[in-house]
Amino acid sequence: MIDSTIKLLTELVAIDSVNPQLAPGGAGEGEIAEAVAARMRSAGIDVEITEVLPGRPNVVGVIEGRAQGPSLMFCGHLDTVGVIGMESPFTPVEREGRLYGRGAQDMKGGVAAMVDAACALAKSGWPKRGRLIVAAVIDEEYESAGAEAIAARWKADAAVVTEPTDMTVAIGHKGFSWVEVTTRGRAAHGSRPREGRDAILRMGRVLSRLESLDRDLQSREPHPVHGTASLHASLIEGGRELSTYPDSCCLKIERRTVGGEAIHTALAEVEEILDALKAEDPEFEAQARFMFGRPSYEIASEHELPRNLEAIVRRAGRETRLAGMTYWTDAAILGEAGIPSVVFGPGGAGLHGLEEYVLIDEVIACRDALLELARDYCA
Repeated sequence: MIDSTIKLLTELVAIDSVNPQLAPGGAGEGEIAEAVAARMRSAGIDVEITEVLPGRPNVVGVIEGRAQGPSLMFCGHLDTVGVIGMESPFTPVEREGRLYGRGAQDMKGGVAAMVDAACALAKSGWPKRGRLIVAAVIDEEYESAGAEAIAARWKADAAVVTEPTDMTVAIGHKGFSWVEVTTRGRAAHGSRPREGRDAILRMGRVLSRLESLDRDLQSREPHPVHGTASLHASLIEGGRELSTYPDSCCLKIERRTVGGEAIHTALAEVEEILDALKAEDPEFEAQARFMFGRPSYEIASEHELPRNLEAIVRRAGRETRLAGMTYWTDAAILGEAGIPSVVFGPGGAGLHGLEEYVLIDEVIACRDALLELARDYCA
């Protein structure tokens, strides 16, 4: 018999929920939200569907005890990145203990685990007190509009964000900043160098300084939870045609931040580079602008939430530890809203890659750990 959680996971992976703000034409979260809502309703859970962006709803399931008590939230996102280059992204394939498909690890495995844990709790009888909130949200892969909406309306005493952590209990993660840099040139015929100014070659100077900055960031003393900061050049475009000097070049970079760094740190660093290049060459023209960012996150390692969850996982005979994650998650939004949060989910490989999978046994183990945590925490 197929495990109910893996059956749900297979159904979710088969649904296109590509974030349309990342990949034009992506289906968004409408269909998968309905599937998650239907699963929770079938277990008798009260469900609310709220449209956050057009056609893109959050789903919240709530199990209430008969008396007031501690409240716990499970939170996971429904959207995925794009699928360009993947052969069959929405055809789930089970092989050698792995479930393959877009979103299998990031993060439909965690969503299936938390939803099925809640369904099992609802069917077996919820403790007499407390509340469990199950939030399946949109848009984490872009601007986290779904988590923002949850944090504005729902409160909890603690939360678990079920992103993939290889069963590590994550007590923090890095933040990020997006910065756009534009260099200016002068359009001219390709045969007339005295008239033209090459904006793309000028961007090359910027890229060289950014590479040096990245090496410096990664050589610094690591943050005890977040590790070292870093940056990379994400997107670049410029020029008009082969025989014309490019008058503009646009670069978009991502800077990963650690504790103690503000989200505007990256902009200040880039502006310092541009000022230095302008001082070296009066004809150098460039500007930078902050696009978007999110702060890093950390919960104290001695907090009862990570300690309790770590103990539960160890009692089940699995290795785990308290550590930080390199990626950003919605835990930062929940934490900023006053909800102490950890990140915990199954392992696998291929995050945002062309071959993505989640480990089936860890999806089941994650479900069981969440189930026990909810019973313990709210009881």
